[in-house]
Amino acid sequence: MIILKDILYKVAIEAVKGSTEIAINAIDFDSRKIEANDVFIAIRGAVADGHEYIETAINKGAVAIICDTFPENIAQGVTYIQVKDTNRALAFIASNYYGNPSANLKLVGITGTNGKTTIASLLFQLFKKAGYKVGLLSTVKNVVDDVEYKSMLTTSDSITINKFLKEMNDVGVEFCFMEVSSHGIAQKRTEGLQFAGGVFTNLSHDHLDYHKTFAEYRDVKKMFFDQLPKSAFALVNSDDKNGMVMLQNTIAKKLTYALKSYADYRAQILENQLSGLLLKVNEQEVWVRLIGTFNAYNLLAIYGTAIELGLDNLEVLRLLSELESVSGRFQFIVSKENITAVVDYAHTPDALENVLKTIDDIRTKNEQLITVVGCGGDRDKTKRPIMANIASTLSDKAILTSDNPRTEDPEAIILEMEQGVEPQNYKKTIAIVDRKQAIKTACQLAQPNDIILIAGKGHETYQEINGVRHDFDDMKIVTELLEQLNK
Repeated sequence: MIILKDILYKVAIEAVKGSTEIAINAIDFDSRKIEANDVFIAIRGAVADGHEYIETAINKGAVAIICDTFPENIAQGVTYIQVKDTNRALAFIASNYYGNPSANLKLVGITGTNGKTTIASLLFQLFKKAGYKVGLLSTVKNVVDDVEYKSMLTTSDSITINKFLKEMNDVGVEFCFMEVSSHGIAQKRTEGLQFAGGVFTNLSHDHLDYHKTFAEYRDVKKMFFDQLPKSAFALVNSDDKNGMVMLQNTIAKKLTYALKSYADYRAQILENQLSGLLLKVNEQEVWVRLIGTFNAYNLLAIYGTAIELGLDNLEVLRLLSELESVSGRFQFIVSKENITAVVDYAHTPDALENVLKTIDDIRTKNEQLITVVGCGGDRDKTKRPIMANIASTLSDKAILTSDNPRTEDPEAIILEMEQGVEPQNYKKTIAIVDRKQAIKTACQLAQPNDIILIAGKGHETYQEINGVRHDFDDMKIVTELLEQLNK
């Protein structure tokens, strides 16, 4: 039996009406899921305000309400707890309800604009290969040792996070690697969790629809490191100018990784081919199956994290050499006609430029580079012309198309992208609204030895149009189209 007062530890309470000695069943912030003897936490969201559903929750059986303002009508037999910030309260309540599961394993959070999924997923892969029971909380999927669950958000809500962590405790998971998004930090979803370490990848143009300014976006990321305990480590990319900003106020152990400057963990790219990278990591050479400078940074972050978590140096290097690319992150196939198709999640200007420059580094320049790229609807509009400019400048042909238009008109999104195409690049830029037709056109234009990059969706197996998700898998589609052309 769980008593209400036991799940309020560390919650900043301002006022209480009713008893906190009552027995409670479950907790939730969705009034539709409330049942008898549950606790309802009223969250003020971007779309709806949970305070408007307090009466609904009570009618469904809620015995306790967590809110930032008491409602006008106070129901008999219901406990009301007023807190300053219900998002923050939810984080601590969820952690307490599930028995503070993050304290029973080593949880590492990875934040930054690009690389979060790759680093978290490859750390999961590496520690699995090392023989440990491991957990993963990511954009692509959530994994409890060997059991996989689909993921809908980069950083889940506080209840879901703690529920998964509790499952991990139950099966003896020792390490968990978690993507930490700026939205998740801003909405306090990671508070109440005990982190053993934090990793910062890089910072570039993204989510300015939510954070409004780049400085606000950066400072939200920094909050994650500010909150790390003294027992944790903070590992940052010091080649990124924001890396050292993340370390300014943290009390965690400060560590750096870099390719260009002095750092605790350093690497040098000796060879960069389509088959892999030859790296010198802290003076020791290792061949890895991943390619590109951006992956050299990712691997260095993985190496540093594994060492800080106690793995042997030579063992980590051996395991790095066995790692395989993450779904939708520079995944490529080569057709019978020797056309290379690369699928990558690059959906920010920086990520798109990185992947195009990576391809440029390994190509002979005797082949065409054809890029298919779109921008998502209902998201940061300012990056649209920048993305189109990068694609049209760094490719021999650029096809602008739909990504996930969501509730926006895909043609209008493409028109905004086209504003960034410079006059000298007009002739090599095509606009095709239908994404499958755009990929098909790229395949038809490609000659033997050419390279096609399909950017933006990566691992996603759907396309969201007017709130409906339709089956759509870039890798599956381009593979089928190239096979049809071969025939």
